[in-house]
Amino acid sequence: MEKYDYEELVNSTQSFSPTRLIGRGSHGSVYKGVLKDNKLVAIKKPTRSPEALHDKSKVDNEIRVLSSLRENPHVINLLGTSQDSANGKLLVMEFMPNGSLHDLLHVSTAPPTWPKRVEIATQIARAVRFLHEGLPLVIHRDIKSANILFDSNWNSKLADFGLAVLQLDSPSQVSQPAGTIGYLDPCYTTPSKLSTKNDVFSFGVVLLEIISGRKAIDMSRAPSSIVEWAIPLIKDQVRISEICDPRIALPTFMEPTIRHMLCIAARCVSSNEDQVRPSVAEIITLMENPLIHERVRFPIWTSLLQRMVLLSRRRKLASRLQARSCAATKQGDHHVHSHLSSGTLLLKEVLADVTHK
Repeated sequence: MEKYDYEELVNSTQSFSPTRLIGRGSHGSVYKGVLKDNKLVAIKKPTRSPEALHDKSKVDNEIRVLSSLRENPHVINLLGTSQDSANGKLLVMEFMPNGSLHDLLHVSTAPPTWPKRVEIATQIARAVRFLHEGLPLVIHRDIKSANILFDSNWNSKLADFGLAVLQLDSPSQVSQPAGTIGYLDPCYTTPSKLSTKNDVFSFGVVLLEIISGRKAIDMSRAPSSIVEWAIPLIKDQVRISEICDPRIALPTFMEPTIRHMLCIAARCVSSNEDQVRPSVAEIITLMENPLIHERVRFPIWTSLLQRMVLLSRRRKLASRLQARSCAATKQGDHHVHSHLSSGTLLLKEVLADVTHK
């Protein structure tokens, strides 16, 4: 990890000019910097406030956690650090030019397409799996749309590790439960309740946010919580379409995928964290099944009749998957896992049927 000269960072940000400010949080501000070699970087500077000591601990923690990780395509990359005259530490991160998922969903006038939403959700899940399966294991504790950033190719990366916890830390070393209201797991009430399932809950909220285009907490709506609003609609299979972002039409070929993802989200935010909430590895197995969200493609020589037959079979498959996957939420949380599993098996059976006919 490189040690940067503080004066170089000052010059690279035009003395931390407001025109170079690209983000601000409770623990600090992030500036766009242009280094001597014209390399673009993001420089995270701690907030100077009565809580400066607290902020300093967040910066130290972020450095410690990110330094423990090997490079991953879906986790923000820490390039190095610096230190100002008051011994305050600054983080130099890779520059993410396309903003956050929060801005893409709630600020941008061009909402993402449905295939892009599936891609984003899958990339986030991969990032969380990387943390949960690492040595040492890392629990992020603040997974939310504002902490998911996009690089120049619009690939998503998980950022802001100020609240993250290494598995090496014992519960006595971990502070009180922390996170962001709306994304924070209600089961995480004491340090001893810290687990990877807390991140799974937060991921489930982000998944609902991606599909609905609605904020995790929106005080202008009733109920204000996206979880309280969405779960009853998911349980009522007929009303699932009401959850989908109304700004962009949902293509027929994407309907099975989105319904499947909503059922996964319902498991993630279940209050039954031990038996119903899946691990991130299981989530990815379900989400990355190529049969779930593969767009229908036809060779040029395929006749119209063949297309109609295949589409009909896929529609029947979607209906059967919906019945098996989502009916579980009507019957109780403990049935969800079995329905999802049977839905995946059914999918393979139908594909075999389509392939051989």
